[in-house]
Amino acid sequence: MNFRNTSMSIFVWILFLTGVFAVGCNDRECTDLSAGSFPAKADPVEIGKLLTRRFIADPYSQYGSPLRIHEPRTQVTYPDVCAWLGGLWFAHEIGDRELKQGLIDKFEPLFSKDSCLQPKPNHVDNNVFGAVPLEIYMQTHDPRCLKLGMMYADSQWTLPAGWSLDSMHVQKSSMYGDFVDAGLFLAPQKEWADRGYSWQTRFWLDDMFMITAIQSQAYRVTGDEKYIDRAAREMELYLDSIQRPSGLFDHAPGAPFAWSRGNGWMAVGMAELLRVLPEDNMHRERIMTGYLKMMRTLLNCQSKSGMWLQVVDDPTMWEESSGTAMFTYAMIVGVKRGWLTDPAYARAARRGWLALCDRITADGYVEDVCEGTMLGTTSDHYRSKKRLTGDVHGQAPVLWCAYALIAE
Repeated sequence: MNFRNTSMSIFVWILFLTGVFAVGCNDRECTDLSAGSFPAKADPVEIGKLLTRRFIADPYSQYGSPLRIHEPRTQVTYPDVCAWLGGLWFAHEIGDRELKQGLIDKFEPLFSKDSCLQPKPNHVDNNVFGAVPLEIYMQTHDPRCLKLGMMYADSQWTLPAGWSLDSMHVQKSSMYGDFVDAGLFLAPQKEWADRGYSWQTRFWLDDMFMITAIQSQAYRVTGDEKYIDRAAREMELYLDSIQRPSGLFDHAPGAPFAWSRGNGWMAVGMAELLRVLPEDNMHRERIMTGYLKMMRTLLNCQSKSGMWLQVVDDPTMWEESSGTAMFTYAMIVGVKRGWLTDPAYARAARRGWLALCDRITADGYVEDVCEGTMLGTTSDHYRSKKRLTGDVHGQAPVLWCAYALIAE
């Protein structure tokens, strides 16, 4: 035996192994999603507290945008609802009474001086508001919250009083143009209602979080399976109608681009629904199939940094935070629930979370969040969108990720 060569070989292996453990990542580290496995800058408890305090301190946003802070507020908008819901989940999970009370106190004026800011239950992005009072009810048993939240859940499946094609009203919005499906009576609304679907059905991607969130909350509160059946049947309709063979989704009919945040709404909508849906529900297998198909494609589209792109399957696009956070959340839930058993998903979720934490400022704002985006017919439409810091569309799903990482 050549002792010198043997010693050198042992030394080289020691250097290799210590290098892996010091600067690399062995399999356990790469797939560990336990809260204590992350470096201090990515501690989900501290990140969750930072973002929740930020949300409590800030005024209501105008559709989440920091570019619109000087506009008058006419209602609470859905990005705030999503952050509020995430904050309540997070504060409850860690048992932080101060954070929880801060979130409840922020809601209290909506029963009095700010009651005019309760959204009209006439649009899918408005009805999701009811998910927040229902969550507060589950944590406090405040009957006012139960009554308010259930009104939004029930009205999503009940045509507005006085519905008539002869009575039309269009609500103007500087951001979205005319809401042709808010306050405007259209024949398809009654057609969908007559078939047992929500009259707010329109095949936009965010519908599948907005509808899922409020109907799932109503089910959790009442135990009445009609609410979860509604959400599941609606999800199956959307999957059968608009999911690509790859598992991704066009932004909307006429906009054939897999816009990141749009696809994110579908990803979290399916994950949330599956999280609550009974195992014996007749729609569960179809929804799980759609979810797994999407997750497989997302796994292959993740960039080396851990982020996903503004248009998911276009490698020339920039890295975008809100979609990344939504995909990361959907994967964390899937891994923890045992739906995603390949270790590659845990690695992807971990990489996504670490990448997001590199984009959180010291005062609790998320960077590189795509501005509000209407439908586009060219890739340049999506490429040219502003990358914002502090848009609540990004704050909310990062908060969901923090909750999911600490949840049992």
